[in-house]
Parts: sequence; structure tokens; C-alpha cells
Amino acid sequence: MKRKFLFSCYQSPRGKLLQTLEIKYLKKSIDVSCKQTVLQIGALNFENKFIDCTFYKRFIILDNFAAGTNFATKIQAKAFNLPIQSETIDMIILPHLLEFDAHRFQTIREVERVLKPEGCLIILNFNPWSVWLRSQYFWDKHLAESWRGHFMTRSRILDWLKLLNFELKTTTEFAIDSFKTTHGTFTFNKNTILATAYAIKAIKRRYTLIPLTPDKEIPTRLNVATTLKLIQRIKSK
Repeated sequence: MKRKFLFSCYQSPRGKLLQTLEIKYLKKSIDVSCKQTVLQIGALNFENKFIDCTFYKRFIILDNFAAGTNFATKIQAKAFNLPIQSETIDMIILPHLLEFDAHRFQTIREVERVLKPEGCLIILNFNPWSVWLRSQYFWDKHLAESWRGHFMTRSRILDWLKLLNFELKTTTEFAIDSFKTTHGTFTFNKNTILATAYAIKAIKRRYTLIPLTPDKEIPTRLNVATTLKLIQRIKSK
């Protein structure tokens, strides 16, 4: 994963505003119990600004280089091959990870595997329609070439999540100095183009199929009796 481009963006004036907004968003969105397990895949190195590790003692950061705040439990591993048991995590945070992951769809599958049923998933991504992001990309050619990233639309992420039985809860758009959260279905509008980044919050659903058995037709005595009466009337005529 090449994430130098991400940290370079955070150093720019608008990137610092985005970082502040994402911190506020994550602080508001982490609503699980302190006894539940929260997994962040991909370090940001400012996790202590949006989560209190003395309160959330089961906060884990999984990173390719074991980076991240020292107050959290850290695991050095690949995102597309998580060394975690299935259905053991209550919440997973993917902060600008999928754009830099060559195995992004396999990573999403791994996320679905380790997340508990009714568990929460938060994804932060750059907005591919952002003019600012495009200018940053072409401005620093060295980082652009080493990035090897992929701008991913919100619709594509939602299609992946739907395929894996995730239910969309909210979508959020990060503008210059504020962010707007929408509940339910995502709709494309002017804020989608102007936003620097976006967030998706979804819930893992588990649907149990109930097999249907055909009903057996049991003739009742009433039906038989009615049929005999009709036959007698016809004979009498």
C-alpha cells in the first residue's frame, strides 16, 4: 500500500481542514460499547484525536508497517489476509485504505468475514470528482507515480457492500469546512461534486432462509358430504 500521497494531502491547508472534519466525524460515529472490539485497518497516526484508548481498551490498529498511535493494540499484517478469527470484531474502520490497496475487493471480503453479524463498517475515501484532489494528484508527480492508487466512486463501494449483504446506514460528504450526513439511500447531487472526501457507514446483515414446504391437500368430510348430496339431486331429476 502506497499511502504517502494521503499524508502529503493532510499537510496541505485544505488537507488539514479535511483531517479536522474526519476526526470530528469518527469521534461521532464510534458509538459501540467500550467493551466491544474496534478494528482500524490502515494507520493514520492521529487516532488518539478521535478515540480514547484508555476507554476503548479493545481498539486495534492493523497496518502493514505496524504504525499508529502507541496507545492502541497494533498488528502488523496485510489487509487482504487478516490474521483474525471470523465474526469476532464489532466495528471496523477503513480510513483511506481501499484507494491504495491492490487487493481491495479481497480486503472487503476479509472485512465481511471477521465482522460480527450486525457489526458496523466505516469507510473513508477520497471523492474522485473533487477538483482539489485532482490538482493535488497532478501537482506532485513523484507522489502521484508512487501512489498507484485508484479513485473509487461511492456507487462502486455500495455495490460491493450490497453484494456482501451490507445495509447502508448513512453517507457523509466532507466539504471545505463542514460535513453533511444523509441517512438511507445515496443520491447524486451538487454536494457530491464539491466534496473533498466521503464516508460510508454500513451494517453487516445476516439473513436466514426459511425453507418453504408445500401444503398437503386434505379433503374434509364437509366437502365429501356436499359432493354426495349434489350427486343424489342429479339422479333424482
